[in-house]
Amino acid sequence: MSHMNPNDIRTLFSRAMSDLYRTEVPQYGTLCDLVNQVNDAELARNSQLARSLRRGGQLDRLEVERHGAIRVGTAEELSTIRRLFALMGMMPVGYYDLSVAGVPVHATAFRPVNDASLDHNPFRVFTSLLRLELISDVDLRERAQEILSRRKIFTARCLALLEQGEKQGGLGGEDAREFVSELLQTFKWHQEATVDLETFRRLRAAHALVADIVCFKGPHINHLTPRTLDIDLVQEGMSNAGLSAKEVIEGPPRREFPILLRQTSFLALEEPIRFLGQSGDGTHTARFGEVEQRGCALTRSGRALYDDLLAKARSTTAGSRPSSSALDIAFSEFPDDAKELFERGLAFFRFEVAQARVSEEMPPTGASSQSLVAGGWLTLTPITYEDFLPVSAAGIFRSNLGGEVRSGYESAGHQRDFESALGATVIDEISLYEATQSASLAACERRLKTECPAWSA
Repeated sequence: MSHMNPNDIRTLFSRAMSDLYRTEVPQYGTLCDLVNQVNDAELARNSQLARSLRRGGQLDRLEVERHGAIRVGTAEELSTIRRLFALMGMMPVGYYDLSVAGVPVHATAFRPVNDASLDHNPFRVFTSLLRLELISDVDLRERAQEILSRRKIFTARCLALLEQGEKQGGLGGEDAREFVSELLQTFKWHQEATVDLETFRRLRAAHALVADIVCFKGPHINHLTPRTLDIDLVQEGMSNAGLSAKEVIEGPPRREFPILLRQTSFLALEEPIRFLGQSGDGTHTARFGEVEQRGCALTRSGRALYDDLLAKARSTTAGSRPSSSALDIAFSEFPDDAKELFERGLAFFRFEVAQARVSEEMPPTGASSQSLVAGGWLTLTPITYEDFLPVSAAGIFRSNLGGEVRSGYESAGHQRDFESALGATVIDEISLYEATQSASLAACERRLKTECPAWSA
């Protein structure tokens, strides 16, 4: 039996998730329409950007690109999610400890890991696991654990198809479509809470996110995120589109050469829910719509500089979020030019042989990659950052949980505990970018050796 390509299963799933969220949260459709308008206008205005995106394989994926976010409560739920996403070619990449920013979870991002899969469909799901040990009230912690232990978030048919896919090494077309339909049941919104109002209020008092994870039948998708080419324009346009935007954009300040990730959102909806034993509806605030602008991936040195400058900006501002002016001042120290970023080893790039330059003059024998770029024999295309920023993710969460911040979570990361729950080791995201850059450079060197036999790297 032939199996459907995992990339195609992922595309089916991402489209189904987007359709589901448009139905459940109509404002998400409004946001997608706004993003498409901004992207079309930016591509029409900036032909150089359009050429760069087309050359880097980014243009075709722009309209379909999404990431979603879910929150699970137990190790078993997280481990099963890992197995389910593996059938769609999505691997756990990166470890994010959000507790240091006042949110009692840690997380990974399930996503494709090779260029072909990313170009086909770069759908990602940021997946958080509740850290029950951060609930200080022992009785409440035990109550939450008992509630979570009783729920079953996957349908029996979904689990049967998972086992079938693992045994057979994949799923055929009909089974794959049924698999997507069954998995969608896990992420649907349920208006019925699994607890009474008093329990909900106690868990809400511990942290709003604890209540969101513990008190419902499953890990409802809490946001979906389209990708924009100008997040500042989207931020400005949300109010005109009838969307209530969060006050600030998370991530680095606006730059000529975008780096890493900038995110904003419209604020979470207050939605009616029914509690056990209660007549009439209560309310819960959980689901929102996010938008992102992705820039160039940074090297370990680049990330260290980014973190240092972010800490510098935060130290000059009262509160957890640095002001825009503090960010601008701090990040004036971060180079805003592709060649300088490459020369200083701060960002990752793909390379292409500049044929016209090679035809004009052969590069010097044994020239380094820096010399080849500086001399114009190799051109640079930024490698897109495919991952997330823990401080930014926490900022988005807080904005959509009533601005809530908890102290007392300043504990060291618990990656080993997370990986034990996951049942696997998370992939180091920077190693993926290093491999992509190295492979690109090696391909250019082979071409130069072929076209310029006297040259050797």
